[in-house]
Amino acid sequence: MSIAALGRFVTEQKNSIAVPQETLILIPARMHATRLPGKPLADIHGLPMIVHVWRRAMEAKAGRVVVATDSSEILKAVERAGGDAVLTRADHPSGSDRIYEAIMTLDPARNAGIVVNLQGDLPTLDPRLVTDCIAPLADPATDIATLAAVISEDEEKTNPNVVKVVGTPIGEGRLRALYFTRATAPYGEGLLHHHIGIYAYRRASLERFVSLPQGTLEKREKLEQLRALEACMRIDVSVVDTVPLGVDTPADLERARRLIAS
Repeated sequence: MSIAALGRFVTEQKNSIAVPQETLILIPARMHATRLPGKPLADIHGLPMIVHVWRRAMEAKAGRVVVATDSSEILKAVERAGGDAVLTRADHPSGSDRIYEAIMTLDPARNAGIVVNLQGDLPTLDPRLVTDCIAPLADPATDIATLAAVISEDEEKTNPNVVKVVGTPIGEGRLRALYFTRATAPYGEGLLHHHIGIYAYRRASLERFVSLPQGTLEKREKLEQLRALEACMRIDVSVVDTVPLGVDTPADLERARRLIAS
């Protein structure tokens, strides 16, 4: 995709016009989650959670949406709902590796220039977050794009399960990521930003990323995105006003059910 075409794409998204076919939205989903086994198939008002996520991604109208899974059960559930899914190996260490296998299977002709990695445990996702995530790729210097929101709850500032992005402002509602951490950072007065783990990659950036060895800081913080920063890849961040609920525990699942019911 040319830079001019990418710029037109972002403009069109903001005006809810056409959607280019060069974007592929992949939703990695595996059965064996530690805290909530089988969670992609967890029932939420008569539908598996993964189907709710797929529907939200479709509502974004940002490109083709495919679930990438290691489970024939998940594949069949998505297909029964009218969705698109592809089987991948069960031994992938991360969702990034899973979506890389998926795109190589789905798009060997390399028509897709942008690949979105959308978590499969976000059944209450606001669809606009998908296009917000893609938007920073309008800058040709950006390798990877992601999202963050301002932290408003004091408890989240010190919670190691809330990943913070440390970034420098590069425009209204936009940061250039300098670091990601589970610690409270940066120090001093000012806003803290809660990282939202949705990523948009240039295809070449995804290919480079999955070829890299794990980084020292990645291993220490247990944050995959630090591998890219350690390799001097540029990550830009759209600052948004909502954090989607990630379902990791039975309590999260009950909250998701309540939110969708309301």
